[in-house]
Amino acid sequence: MRKPTKPKSRRPVRPALPKGLPTRDELMAFIASHGGDVGKREISRAFGLDGSDRIALKSMLRELTDEGLIGSKRRKLHVPGALPAVVMAEVTERDEDGELIATPIDWDEEEHGEAPRILVRLARRGRVAGPAPTIGDRVLLKTEEIPEADGHVRHNGRVLKLIEKARALTLGIFRRDAQGGGRLVPIDKRNMGREFAIPPDFAGEAQEGDLVSVEIVRHHAYGLPTAKVKERLGSISTEKAISLIAIHAHGIPSVFRREALAEAEEAKAATLAGREDWRDLPLVTIDPPDAKDHDDAVHATPDLDPDNEGGFILTVAIADVAAYVRPGSGLDREALARGNSVYFPDRVVPMLPERISNDLCSLRPLEDRPALAVRMVVSANGRKKRHSFHRIMMRSAAKLAYAQAQAAIDGRPDGTTDPLLEGVLRPLWAAYGAVKKARDARAPLELDLPERKILLKPDGTVDKVIVPERLDAHKLIEEFMILANVAAAETLEEKRVPLVYRVHDQPSLEKMSGLREFLQTLDIKLPKTETVRPAQFNDILARVDGSELAPLVNQVILRSQAQAEYAQENYGHFGLHLRRYAHFTSPIRRYADLIVHRGLIRALDFGRDGLPENVTPEQLSEIAARISASERRAMAAERETIDRLIAHHMAEQIGATFKARISGVTKAGLFVALDDTGADGFIPAVTLGMDYYRYDEARHALIGDQTGEMHRLGDRVEVKLVEAAPVAGALRFELISEGQYVAGDKRRFRGGSRGRYRRPDERPRPGPRGKRR
Repeated sequence: MRKPTKPKSRRPVRPALPKGLPTRDELMAFIASHGGDVGKREISRAFGLDGSDRIALKSMLRELTDEGLIGSKRRKLHVPGALPAVVMAEVTERDEDGELIATPIDWDEEEHGEAPRILVRLARRGRVAGPAPTIGDRVLLKTEEIPEADGHVRHNGRVLKLIEKARALTLGIFRRDAQGGGRLVPIDKRNMGREFAIPPDFAGEAQEGDLVSVEIVRHHAYGLPTAKVKERLGSISTEKAISLIAIHAHGIPSVFRREALAEAEEAKAATLAGREDWRDLPLVTIDPPDAKDHDDAVHATPDLDPDNEGGFILTVAIADVAAYVRPGSGLDREALARGNSVYFPDRVVPMLPERISNDLCSLRPLEDRPALAVRMVVSANGRKKRHSFHRIMMRSAAKLAYAQAQAAIDGRPDGTTDPLLEGVLRPLWAAYGAVKKARDARAPLELDLPERKILLKPDGTVDKVIVPERLDAHKLIEEFMILANVAAAETLEEKRVPLVYRVHDQPSLEKMSGLREFLQTLDIKLPKTETVRPAQFNDILARVDGSELAPLVNQVILRSQAQAEYAQENYGHFGLHLRRYAHFTSPIRRYADLIVHRGLIRALDFGRDGLPENVTPEQLSEIAARISASERRAMAAERETIDRLIAHHMAEQIGATFKARISGVTKAGLFVALDDTGADGFIPAVTLGMDYYRYDEARHALIGDQTGEMHRLGDRVEVKLVEAAPVAGALRFELISEGQYVAGDKRRFRGGSRGRYRRPDERPRPGPRGKRR
């Protein structure tokens, strides 16, 4: 096989641009060369445009946008599928010349195809501290397209910073042999099928079926590599082992460095010095019943100002983590490396040591705690009139659970809530009634996507899966936190202090086009407009509410949305329909919030532990990229742990049938989610029936060539479990219910009916490419 041709040039040289209005090709080439970091102003400057030329440019850009040839993100133009100018990437391999190749971590292959391969170039001398990257490392790259590249590598990536070193240990299942040693079967999907030999003197105390971490000690020209057991983590049958799989597979730091632990243990409780004394204000915490740390407290009271009749004064107090975690300290470096806390069904991998998160910064009832508080005055219709921030000492009046607070409002108070009902809880609910009016007027995106929660038995295995009831108590806390987050962003902007925003871009043109085509198949029109608003989606959701189409439409609209992230540049929060938004309310578990707290301390002269004056927007942009990647890492680890738990739970139910809903459709087959547990599984297309099924992108469906039988996203189905792989978290099902048929399609009457094969065991075996013999 002929090897791919190497790029002819390592260093791109951009030709001088002609002055005057560019052609369509020149314009697209210029946008592509800037990797999604160019706007109308940059284009006008590059081509020397002014006056009427700028009007013509705007018209040309609108035409290219309407044709789907360019899109926009963060109010910058890009060619769909183009690589960003700065990207977080993982070093994955070496090419035939021994040079490192990386691929972007956050790349949508479903939308843009195979991820591009980037040739890693070291920065100029002195620009990057620390060791050079190697395979498995995560790096921040500045990318450039290689001119006239005719191979698979079409981009250079200059290393801006080494973010994370590759993990030295490998995790897997120990399989003992007769000689006292054994083999390691890795759990990492990238190492599936590859085993390691473990000699008897390297096996330690590992037993058959144990989850172990090993160090590779020798590679051989022939035969298996040799490994040594470093740690026995327990039996694979326990939940502890299952969550550890995710921790290791995603490289989540789970053991605190000695330096960070020492700083945490030596920390002294904050004093009243330099703080306002708010200990008499009856703030309360309202959290899940199993919460171990409590970082936000709330209070509300009617506003007695006659100019604000019917209004309220809301107070949100947040644990003052910045008082203990100083910039550049060991605790700070540890928190940045973790980015956020990670939540598994039976454990939390915290961002900060327990001495900080569960003790000094936890707003325990009747104990003095330092906090940053925002006092907000809202009108009777819930609109914020003004706000002010304060550095305080507080004393929580009570620790309440959501259901407990809701029960008190609903007429069932207990010993804790009864004394608080009239003076604390009812004013909170009255204030929420006003704030809800403003929320409804703002019209954020209202997707109905119930979240499931796994409940475990004492032995760590799955007991049941529930959908917790969504209470007004949840919504109250959520809305108060949103108001506080907006206030924080507004204050930092006003004081011109740099910050990290929480941003959510509007859906891309490509995804809007796909959504529009899908809705047309349901006889629902989505107007084609330049500006997209959440209310447009809400109108569609309201039309299907309560119908069989509701789950389908909710899922498809969700898939059309961009992913929320952190950024130093503000381009708004589409889902919440807010122009400026920053995370301020959870500094115990999110590094982004700690940055905002430090910014407020600096902006309002609250102390010397604020954001350093020498922090640049470029540094904050780098931090935003890192913590966005950490957030995605945590989400993937949490999701995979749940998949493995449920797969382990269902491994003894092979052959059982279940009610389910189709949750995903690809060319390869159908993904289904079971009604009772929410477990996800796969049905290969070749097992669907006696037809050949093609993927219809517009309908989000697989449709039979001969019969016209259709299996569509959101359809209710009945399935049979045929295989469970607990370590991989994978379930395979067989479809035993029939699909729908395309309206007006006559194909179901040609080439026979699927009804001839009523039972799965009567269906013909699959032939080549999924066709039936």
